[in-house]
Amino acid sequence: MRRAALATALSFALTPAFTANAADLDSTTNLDSVVVTATRTAQTQDQTLSAVTVIDRADIERLQPASLVDLLRGTPGMALSNTGGPGKQTSVFLRGTESDHVLVLVDGIKIGAATNGQAALQDIPLEQIERIEIVRGPFSSLYGSEAIGGVIQIFTRRPEGAFVPSFMLGVGSYSHLSGSAGLAGKSGDGWYSLEASHDQTHGINACRVGAAEVGAACYADQPDKDGYRNTAVTLQGGYRFSDEWDGDARLFRAEGHNWFDGNYSDSDESATQVVGGRVHYRPSKDLTFTLSLGTSGDFSKDYLHGVYVDRFDTHRDVGSLQADIGLWGGLFSTGFDWQRDQVDSTAGYINAFTGVPVDSRINRGLFGQWQQTFGSQSVQASVRHDDNSQFGGKTTGSVLWGWDFTRTLRLTASYGTAFKAPTFNDLYYPYYGNPDLKPEQSQNIELGLRGTYGWGYWTFNAFRNKVTDLITYDATTQAAANVEDARIRGAEAVVSGHVSGWQVTGAATWLDPRDESNDSYQGNQLPRRPRQMARVDLDRSFGDFSVGGSWYVAGRAYDDLANQHPLGGYALTDLRAAYAISRDFKLQFALNNAFDKSYQTAWFYNQPGRNYMLTLRYQPAQ
Repeated sequence: MRRAALATALSFALTPAFTANAADLDSTTNLDSVVVTATRTAQTQDQTLSAVTVIDRADIERLQPASLVDLLRGTPGMALSNTGGPGKQTSVFLRGTESDHVLVLVDGIKIGAATNGQAALQDIPLEQIERIEIVRGPFSSLYGSEAIGGVIQIFTRRPEGAFVPSFMLGVGSYSHLSGSAGLAGKSGDGWYSLEASHDQTHGINACRVGAAEVGAACYADQPDKDGYRNTAVTLQGGYRFSDEWDGDARLFRAEGHNWFDGNYSDSDESATQVVGGRVHYRPSKDLTFTLSLGTSGDFSKDYLHGVYVDRFDTHRDVGSLQADIGLWGGLFSTGFDWQRDQVDSTAGYINAFTGVPVDSRINRGLFGQWQQTFGSQSVQASVRHDDNSQFGGKTTGSVLWGWDFTRTLRLTASYGTAFKAPTFNDLYYPYYGNPDLKPEQSQNIELGLRGTYGWGYWTFNAFRNKVTDLITYDATTQAAANVEDARIRGAEAVVSGHVSGWQVTGAATWLDPRDESNDSYQGNQLPRRPRQMARVDLDRSFGDFSVGGSWYVAGRAYDDLANQHPLGGYALTDLRAAYAISRDFKLQFALNNAFDKSYQTAWFYNQPGRNYMLTLRYQPAQ
């Protein structure tokens, strides 16, 4: 598997036929799409000094992924670990960092559970998504905690015309039924959008038989189908009051019911919710103020054989005021972020040292950023100080530099620090939490090279990330502690272009994520992170008919830090076709895992075999 991944990576470097990310097929020769996540300001993708992947609505419908998790699989630096198929808990390891070292935003509002620190990406339906921006690298100097590996920002769907109705119906393997309906439009200076979706499947048996006997995974043998249901709605709108003032507001809620195998609980009801609004004031072309307010929630109830067990709910209130000022040919941005996390749980979060219950904390962050272009060179520098009511202050910073040393080639270099605040589980969970925990910290160095040509473009990034004070269980104190360090080295190669009418996309990632703690695990590979990953996408249209395919390969990984439980390398092939019945109707067919490969991304957890999805879409042509 290692030789296969290396050969794939070499072929990418030698063939000018691939895109700058594994899903960006719509703009293979166009880097003019606007991104905001890399700097908290609008700039074209070509202007960014960071490693960025953009996936838009056209990409989603062309690639026909079964879920958001399948869509993200194969993007540069992204490793995913799923515990038993659709709707099951999924962890994201971006550039080899921990699963809670990636910040997830929905329309600019942070989501995720303050209890375990992870966002439920498996519960966000694709039909609600308009666009995804993935920025890799340390971004705590702009966003605060969690952005050690990078930031994933999801934008919900918005109107493209005066009146745009749409619907989708799908049927597939494992009794999979999916449907959505939407209505969006623009009228005068206002716009609105309403989208509702439902998805359900009988699923597969999440955990392999024999797990209970070997003490693996779910610790239970329940040979049944573990299904999943998800219902979601997005409602949003905006209005331009004048040339200086405009605003928008939105509501997103996704509710899931998930069945799995376990001896403590075997099903749960969950919900992810985002409510927010934003106001822009532009008194001049060189000055913009943005006020954002919002709240997000992550709610979960666990059941065993239909009997209620416990509840873990997170409420997060956020506010931000940002000013962007044009000065001396550059752009200075400064702002203040405020965040309050509240936990409502039957677990009872208590300070183990004082015996006092703890259910909330507040974080305040002040940041500044400077962006400037000097001829062929560009600079982006930022600094931020966070003050947390639990652990005090933390300052982070980053500097990025770019040099267009020819008309087609750009060299980039960067250095940045980041941190991750301890979660409520780390601090206060009964018989585990440690109120004295310090934030996890990282130092990242990166070099990049980018080429842009008439046929397309390519990028190459190499990085080294040193993460210290990792939080884990300390057997000597029988509680959480800052006892681990990690060193992650890696490289990403992505290229794009058209070959004989085909859109061909490829990405390859090499990682060396190692434990550097002074213990028996020193030098071991960090869990659930393959050292090699690669993906190729090919798509072509023949009039009203289009065909495509994707090939994904992952190298060997381990499920545990002791490296005793290997996860074998594997390769997956997905095939797809679509037919435009008319200007407004399209029929799509996807065959996933076409060769019925058996594989696992978490020890003893099953993954879907060969499966299909047939979809009918309606949307009036604009």
